[in-house]
Amino acid sequence: QVQLVESGGGLVQAGGSLRLSCAASGRTFSSTSMGWFRQAPGKEREFVAAIRSSGSTRYADSVKGRFTISRDNAKNTVYLQMDSLKPEDTALYFCAAKIGGAVSQQESHYDYWGQGTQVTVSS
Repeated sequence: QVQLVESGGGLVQAGGSLRLSCAASGRTFSSTSMGWFRQAPGKEREFVAAIRSSGSTRYADSVKGRFTISRDNAKNTVYLQMDSLKPEDTALYFCAAKIGGAVSQQESHYDYWGQGTQVTVSS
C-alpha cells in the first residue's frame, strides 16, 4: 500500500507560481514512478507530468516549459513547480504512484492516488 498526501494548492493570480508537494508513505518510494494529473470542473482528469525513479520526466504539451516535476527520494516526496500560471490551469491536482516500469500518461496505469489539492488561477 502507498498513501499519498498532496499540499501546496491555493489561489494565485495569472502569471504567478505555486509549488505542489506530494508526500508518500507505505512503500519504497524510490522504486515508484510518480505522476501529477488534474481535473477541471466539468472536464475529465488529464495528465500533467510524471517522473520515473531514475529521474526521467514527461510533460503534457500544455504545461511544457512552465511546470517542472521533481522528486526527493530521501523525503519520499514529489514536487510540481508551476510557473507562469494561467486561468486554464485551474483544477484539482492529484498525485499518483505507479509501481515499477516507465512513466505513463495514462491514469489507468497508476496504482495509488491522493485526494487532490485545489489550484485556482485568477485572471
